[in-house]
This record gives sequence, structure tokens and C-alpha cells, in this order.
Amino acid sequence: MKKTALLLLFITLLSACSGSKEVKQVSEESKTFQEAAALAETVRSAFVSKDRVTLQKNSTEEGYRDIMAGKKAFDEVALVFTPRWLDIEQSQVLLNISWQSVWTNAGKKNEDRGMAVFVMEGRPLKVSKVLRSNPFVSPEQ
Repeated sequence: MKKTALLLLFITLLSACSGSKEVKQVSEESKTFQEAAALAETVRSAFVSKDRVTLQKNSTEEGYRDIMAGKKAFDEVALVFTPRWLDIEQSQVLLNISWQSVWTNAGKKNEDRGMAVFVMEGRPLKVSKVLRSNPFVSPEQ
């Protein structure tokens, strides 16, 4: 009797759980966030590897100037970006990023951290401004 009851309960649970499962579509805001976060990571990686061509390709003229404005000679830099928030305002996308950096020059290390806002525009997105605490500026400046 107990086996029959357990078997009946198992069949009932199995049939109740095995329906067609709908896959939720990804929203436009989510796609925009993914694109903006990927662009920020591309810019970070290009800056660390000193790849000016990639920086110019992924930013407007003003955005490139913001990125390169405080650039000093450095032996090595470690930047960590953590996207926090995305605002979409008309034709602009504002990505808030928490960042940490360790700059090494001539054996001397300087650490810094802050919160930046990357203003992006266009299709595909390009960095047009860096607001608040610019992660691309050496902490000695």
C-alpha cells in the first residue's frame, strides 16, 4: 500500500512539473547593459595593453581624449571594473562602474579606486565621455 501511494505521488509530481517551459526573451535594456559592459571591458583591456587603435575604434574623439588625458608612462597597470548601474537617456547610455587600480612605475606601486560613469552613444556604442572619478588617470596626478 505504501509503495502504491508513493508511486502515485511520484507520478502526480512528475506530471505536474513536466509542462512546456517558456523561455523568457531578453529585454532591450538587458541587451544594452551587456553591450555597454562588454565595451567597458574592451576599453579597459585596450588601455592596460596600451592598444591605442582599439581605444580610438571604441570611443569618440572626446571620449578618447578623456581616456588618454591623464595617461602617464607606466610599467604596468591592473584595472578591475565592476558594472553597477545603467541609465538610458534618449540617445545616451550611462554605465556606472566601480573600479580599482594598481599602477606600477619603476617598482613603485600606487593603488586607487573610485566610481566612474561612462557615457556611451551611437550604434554600435562608443565611449563619448568619462565622468566622475576617471579610472584611466594615474593616482599621482
